[in-house]
Amino acid sequence: MSNLSTRYMGLNLKNPLVCSSSPLCDDLDALRRMEDSGAAAVVLRSLFEEQLELESMGLDYRLSSGSHTGAEAPSYFPDMPTYNLGPDAYLDHIRRAKETLEIPVIASLNGVSPGGWIQYSKLIEQAGADGLELNLYDIPTDPRISSGELEDGYVALVRQLNSIVSFPLAVKLSPFFTSPAAFGVRLSEAGADALVLFNRFYQPDLDLETLDVVPRLHLSQSNELPLRLHWTAILFDHVKADIGITGGVHSPLDVLKCMMVGARVAMLTSALLTHGIEHLTSLLTGVHRWLDEHEYPAIQPVQGCMSLSSIPDPRAYERGNYMKVLQSWILRHDSGSPVEQS
Repeated sequence: MSNLSTRYMGLNLKNPLVCSSSPLCDDLDALRRMEDSGAAAVVLRSLFEEQLELESMGLDYRLSSGSHTGAEAPSYFPDMPTYNLGPDAYLDHIRRAKETLEIPVIASLNGVSPGGWIQYSKLIEQAGADGLELNLYDIPTDPRISSGELEDGYVALVRQLNSIVSFPLAVKLSPFFTSPAAFGVRLSEAGADALVLFNRFYQPDLDLETLDVVPRLHLSQSNELPLRLHWTAILFDHVKADIGITGGVHSPLDVLKCMMVGARVAMLTSALLTHGIEHLTSLLTGVHRWLDEHEYPAIQPVQGCMSLSSIPDPRAYERGNYMKVLQSWILRHDSGSPVEQS
């Protein structure tokens, strides 16, 4: 049987399947099932910068007991103390997860601004986490903030965090930066051991009856994967950091595509919420079967074989492919409907 071992964030993993941050990771029994089903590592659900600020500033009581009728009513924000584990419980969860599992446990912080919450990363390290994923989930709404200022702030934050902790650091990015390749290089140079592509922004919808802005949660599908494949293929060989792909990984072929463009791991959340934790076993079986049928002794020779630097025609990842895609559809003369050319 083929060898699926890989290396991510400096961690030796038995295979490239990582369970990414989700509510499933709050439960120790679910974490055990992930390991038993073949997961090589788990990323715990994010602890938010806002949760730490509420605790450190003593605002929890004042926010929950105040009026909910003003323009700044706290009901506009999630119930941070009950959203997931609080700061102290989060550290305890890391300890218990480490006692329960043999696979690496990666913690996650969701934040964007330098501050005291960064010091909390040291407590996460002391609690025994094998690494930390920094989730840069921010939507800049101030038009006075330029893309350069935004990126400079992120790079400074990563550099500061890297100076505080000694365990490996991954940075989870969105796809909306002006030049993801250049930004990825800067983050790698600032000390990021891995880049995770890409964060899925849960964008709001509108309720036209109540005139409210409402959150909508849509699980990922395989058709979201090409964006991740595209930028991973470009970044591979340009960054020292390892690359993980998250968003759209559902099938064994999805996992293999991630490896071929240069990812070290393929991360799953929606697939497990849709098909169950035991879906990990079928994914591993499918990857083994494909490698064996194509006579690959291990996953490592596959990693990066279809990256930008490895394929004969790099234009497939550049502008040259744009016209080819547009020309791949023709109109049927009888109905006017589009038909894909073979």
